[in-house]
Formats: sequence, structure tokens, C-alpha cells
Amino acid sequence: MTPTHLPGRVAIPSLPEQTRTPPSQNTLESFNATPADEVRQTLLTCLHSARWAHRIADHRPYPDAESLLAASDEAAYDLTPADLAQALAWETLPALPEGAYSAAHTALSAAYAAYEAKFGHAFIICLYGLSHTEALDHVLAGIRSRLANDPEEERVVAAEELRRLARSRLIARLRGAGNGATGHNKAAHGDWPDTPAH
Repeated sequence: MTPTHLPGRVAIPSLPEQTRTPPSQNTLESFNATPADEVRQTLLTCLHSARWAHRIADHRPYPDAESLLAASDEAAYDLTPADLAQALAWETLPALPEGAYSAAHTALSAAYAAYEAKFGHAFIICLYGLSHTEALDHVLAGIRSRLANDPEEERVVAAEELRRLARSRLIARLRGAGNGATGHNKAAHGDWPDTPAH
């Protein structure tokens, strides 16, 4: 079983109701103080790149959330082709929004299969801040347009989507657990607690 087929992992964060909640300063302080190995494991649920996670963890402490997010973006821009391949292999197909009609499931299943056959990894797209009704149209339009890309063009687009996903998942972590950003591991830490989670 490859990572792209593990159950319970979603490539799209869904945060429609909490996008304006300010990050908690206590959460940032906890992030800065958490042991490095633990924070790296949590960061891997935002973007599955060891280089990215190490770089973010090793540059702590961050004075504010904006500095952390800027560091996340910079580290994501510096992903090597191997880092990108590692991160993409860990992503799964986007989940359809609740209430999507069956024809959409059929159309997207076929498009996802065509995309994965062409590019060798799951289609990923960041829908941070979009409503459920906007999300389906955005996914359909995105996959249709990106299927026309050649592999190098799509590598650039996928890298940007990964950067946006990492940023949105990190924002979700800074706002606290339980607000809709699903990580790769259901047992992953939902926040950066003062004591290690098991």
C-alpha cells in the first residue's frame, strides 16, 4: 500500500467558519517551546517534507505568527525536486464537499484517475477560505485546466499548491485543534501541547 492510498488523509483543509479567528499567542509560545522532534512530527502533517519540517523547527523561536508563516513559505519555495516528490507522494486525492451530487463524483473520479496516470501523484489543490459550494467548482476547473499541463508545468503548479496547503494547515494549527484541517495521521498532534501527546 502506498502513502497515496492510506485512508483518512485529505489534501484539502476545510476552514470556512474559522478563517478569521486570530492565531493564539499561547499556541505560538507552545510551538516555540515544544521539543524539536515533536514539533517536526507535527509539521510533517502540514507538509510531508523532512527538509521543510527541519528548517521550520530549527529556526524557532518565532516572534509572531507572521514570521512563522513567512518561514513556511520560504522553506516551501526552496523544496528540491526530491522534496516535492516526497511531499506529493504523501498527499491523497481531495475529498468532495458534502452534498456533491453523484455525477460530480463520477466526473471527478475519472479526472483524478487521468491526472494520476499522467503525473504519477494525486491531484492536490488548496481550497482554504472557499465555501463548500465554491470548492467543487474550483476543483473541477482546476483539474480540467491542469490536465493540459506538461509534467514540468504541473510540477511548478503542484509545488505552489503544496506551499498554500502547508500555510493553511499551519494556520489551522496556530488557531488550535479541531478546526477542520485534517492531517495525514489521525493520531497526529492537533496542537503543540505543553506535554507530549501519545
